[in-house]
Amino acid sequence: MRALEHRIPPPVIDLTFALAMWGVARLLPGLSADWPGRTPASIALALAGGLVALAGLVAFRRHRTTVNPLKPASASALVSTGVYAFTRNPMYLGMLVVLVAWAVYLSNLGAAALVPLFVPCLNRLQILPEERVLRAKFGAAFDAYAARVRRWI
Repeated sequence: MRALEHRIPPPVIDLTFALAMWGVARLLPGLSADWPGRTPASIALALAGGLVALAGLVAFRRHRTTVNPLKPASASALVSTGVYAFTRNPMYLGMLVVLVAWAVYLSNLGAAALVPLFVPCLNRLQILPEERVLRAKFGAAFDAYAARVRRWI
């Protein structure tokens, strides 16, 4: 697994999960249940997830640090304000919420069962390696931040 660290862009991981969810929903239609309000609920969730991710992106831009998740060593600042005061990974949290929105839209239990697997996958392939780099780069400041703010929510 270490060979895959910082090799797959997180949006590609998110899209892979979304496609897998769609595939499961198609393969297991008996696990689907149409319910009123699923489309507006999924749109609201997707918008919320997009806004959380956008807030993270804007904060990085304001601090003039890299938004490239494949090159965390290029970080020039440890961002801990704004949305980063509530979650250390708002962009990834936003992607997770969009996957939840997709699960709501698909309304398939099999597809929804894939959503929780996104968290350990992204933790292993992206977040833990990022944190190693940030800890080496920012030292005690990162440790204090990590002690104060949760990784996801």
